[in-house]
Amino acid sequence: MTYTKLFEAGRIGTLELKNRIVMPAMGCSFAESTGEAGARMIRYYAERARGGAGLIITEITRVDDETGVGTPNQLSVTNTHVVPQLHRLVEAVHAYDTKLFVQLHHPGNQTPSRLIGGKQPVSASDVTCRVIGEQPRPLTTEEVEAMVKKFVTGAVIAQKAGVDGVEIHAAHGYLVSQFLSPYTNKREDKYGGSFEGRMRFITEIIMGIRAYCGPKFPISVRMNGNDYLPGGIDEEESVKIAVYLEKLGINCLNISCGMYDSGSTIIEPSYFAEGWKKHLGANIRKAVNIPVIAVDNIKHPAFAEQMLEEGNSDFVGIARGFLADPEWGLKAYEGRDNEIRKCLGCMECFRILNDGLPLGCTLNPVLGREFEYGRDKLVRNGAGRTVAVIGGGPAGMQAALVLAKRGFRTVLFEASDKLGGTVNLAALPPNKTMLSEFVETQKLELELAGVEVRLNTPGTPEAVKETGAEAVFLTAGGSPVVPALPGIERAVTAEDVLAGRAEVTGQNVAVIGGGVTGLETAETLGADYKVTVVEMLDKVGGNLYPSVVMHLAETIAKAGGTICKGYALTAVNEKTVTVRNTKTNEETEIPADTVVLAMGVRSSRPEFEALKKEFGTRLILAGDSAKPGQIYDALHSAYDRAFVYGI
Repeated sequence: MTYTKLFEAGRIGTLELKNRIVMPAMGCSFAESTGEAGARMIRYYAERARGGAGLIITEITRVDDETGVGTPNQLSVTNTHVVPQLHRLVEAVHAYDTKLFVQLHHPGNQTPSRLIGGKQPVSASDVTCRVIGEQPRPLTTEEVEAMVKKFVTGAVIAQKAGVDGVEIHAAHGYLVSQFLSPYTNKREDKYGGSFEGRMRFITEIIMGIRAYCGPKFPISVRMNGNDYLPGGIDEEESVKIAVYLEKLGINCLNISCGMYDSGSTIIEPSYFAEGWKKHLGANIRKAVNIPVIAVDNIKHPAFAEQMLEEGNSDFVGIARGFLADPEWGLKAYEGRDNEIRKCLGCMECFRILNDGLPLGCTLNPVLGREFEYGRDKLVRNGAGRTVAVIGGGPAGMQAALVLAKRGFRTVLFEASDKLGGTVNLAALPPNKTMLSEFVETQKLELELAGVEVRLNTPGTPEAVKETGAEAVFLTAGGSPVVPALPGIERAVTAEDVLAGRAEVTGQNVAVIGGGVTGLETAETLGADYKVTVVEMLDKVGGNLYPSVVMHLAETIAKAGGTICKGYALTAVNEKTVTVRNTKTNEETEIPADTVVLAMGVRSSRPEFEALKKEFGTRLILAGDSAKPGQIYDALHSAYDRAFVYGI
C-alpha cells in the first residue's frame, strides 16, 4: 500500500522534515553514567533514523542534576561536557536525513528520592504523586526562577551540539505540567493562582530559549490534551493552553495525555484501541495554526495514514512501534507492512525500565543492544551448513531466523500442524489479537529468510539426522505444571480450556494460579461463569506491569469473580477445591464445578537424552526448553544462542 500522507514532506518552523513520522521521546536509560550519549545510545537512535523516522525526539533529557533525575543513565544537558558526544548523536541521525530534537525534562514529584541522592522531590506544590508516594516540597519562588535558567541552559547546550530543536516536556505530570495543571499547582505566588500565573513558568522558559537560541530555533511543547484527573487540565483548558503557547511563538505542539496518577492513559496497555485519544490532537489542531504531533497508540501504518487523512494531526507519533521494530517507517514506505513487528502493548518495556534497567522489548531482542547484537554484528559463517530447530513457537522461529540470516541452511521441525506454539492460545483472551499478528509476521520472516519448515513432523533424532544437521536447537516450549494432589485428575489445564480441548461445566470455576495465564483465563471465562482465582502468593500477575494487572483484576471483579491471594491448592473435590491459607495453614473449601490449572509450565525436552547422545554440546536449549518464562525470555534466549552459535 502507498501512504501518500505519511511520506509527505513536512515543516516545523523553518525546519523541513522528509516525512510525517515522529519518534517521540521515551525514557531508555541508554546514556553513559556521565549523562553523555555513548555508543549504545547513538546506535539506538541511528537505527530508528535508518528505519524511517523523519524526526526523532530524544528520551527525557535532564536539565537539573540536583532534583531532576528521571531514570538511571539518563541523557543530560546540564553541562557543556556532553556536547561532543551529543554532536556525534546528531551526526549519526542526520546521516539518514532525519532531524533530532532534545526533550528538556524535569520529573518534579514523579521521581523517587533514591534517584536524587535521598533528597526530597520538588514540585509546584506539596501535592504527592500517589504512584511515587513521597511528599514533595514546593519550590520557592527563587528556586523556580533558577529552574527556568536550567531549562534555558539545557536548550543552549543542545543547540551548541547541533540539534535541530528542543521540546519542553510539559505533559504527563512532570514538573512543567505540575505548574500548568490546577491539580498540582496550589501556589499563591506569581507562579500560581490564575491561568496566567500557572503559565508563567513555561512562559519564562520559552522566552529565555528564544532570547538565547534565536527566533529560528524550533521549540516544541509536549502537553496534555487531558490530565484525566478531577481538577486537572480538561479538553477545554488544553485548547486554551495551546492557543496561549502559540502566541508565545513556539513552532510545534506534541499532544499526549495523563499523569502518573491517571495511570494507563499515558502509556496504553493492550486493552486500549488504536486512536482512542485521537480527538485530543484534533481539538487542538482546529484551534492553532502551528503543526501538531499526536500520539494515538498507533500500531499499523494504514492507521497512521488514516489519522493524517482525517486531520487529527500534522505528524504522527510512533513511539513503542519503533521499539518493537526499528524499521517501522522503512517497511511502511516499501509496502512491507506485514513484516513489521507491531507493538503488543504488553508494557514489558516500561516494567523493565521501572526496575532500574535499560529499556527492553518483548518482540525485539536487539533493542538497546544494537551496538553488540545488531544486524551488522551477525557473523555470516553458515556457508550452507545445516542446523535443525525443534519447536515452532516464538523461540524456535526466532532462532531459525537468526541462523538463516547467518547463512545456515535451517530446518525447523514442528510436531503440530501450525507454527506459533502456545502463543496461539495466548492470543485468544480479550485484547490479545496483536499476538496473532506477531505469529503471522514471524511466519513471513521465516519464508523470506528461506527457512525450511516441516509441520506435523516431530524432531526425532532420526528425522534430524536425515537432514545432515551439525547442531540442534531444542525449543519445544513447556508443558503445564500438574501437581500430584488428591483429586487432581478432575482438573483441566488452562491451555486445554483455551484451545477448546476441555469442557467447562457447571457455574463455579476455580482457576488455580494468578499469573498472566490464570488472570487472562479468568477474564475469558468470567463472562459466562462465576470465577474464583486462587493464588498462593500475596500478589497476582507475576511480573506483569501494574496497570495490566489492575485492568485484569477489575475486569474479573466486574464480572462477579473473586481473587483469593495467599491460598494454596491442597485437593480437588467433587464440587469444591480445598485450599490452605499460606499464613495460618487453615484449610477451607471453595465451590468449583470445574477446576482450571494455570500453575506455570515446566521445560519440555522431547528426545533429550537421545539428541544429547547424538549431538553432545551441539544440542542447544532455548526458550522454555531452557528455562520457562514469558515471550520476552523466549525470544531473547533464542536470539542470543543463535547469534553466538559456532563463533
